[in-house]
Amino acid sequence: MKKVILSSILMLALTVSLVSCREAADKAKEATEAAADAAGDAVDSAADAAGDAVDAAGDAVDSATDAAGDAMDSAKDAAGDAMDSAKDAAGDVKDAAGDAMNKAKDAAGDVKDAAGDVADKAKAAAEEVKDKVKN
Repeated sequence: MKKVILSSILMLALTVSLVSCREAADKAKEATEAAADAAGDAVDSAADAAGDAVDAAGDAVDSATDAAGDAMDSAKDAAGDAMDSAKDAAGDVKDAAGDAMNKAKDAAGDVKDAAGDVADKAKAAAEEVKDKVKN
């Protein structure tokens, strides 16, 4: 902008010193119009650049929003998968506990049967000793 103003002033000074007053006034007017046109073009360029910057910022916000949504979806899926895995693990623990309980019951039954056999054998031995003592 300074260059445009300084150029206009320089043109005006040269015109006044070399040409008649009337011609100088016409040239100054033309230089002023040229400077105004250049300033208008600069303002238009700045407005276009600002619009482009706003568009780029909007695109960046959209991209960030999409990325955040994707991250939320991934976290939700991971949480669901973890919950399913925990449910499966709990089911496996329940099944294993049931199996252990059944084996413990079977073992207790075996111990009871063995104790019954020992008791029967002890009773039979006692009867045999009793019979031998009587005879």
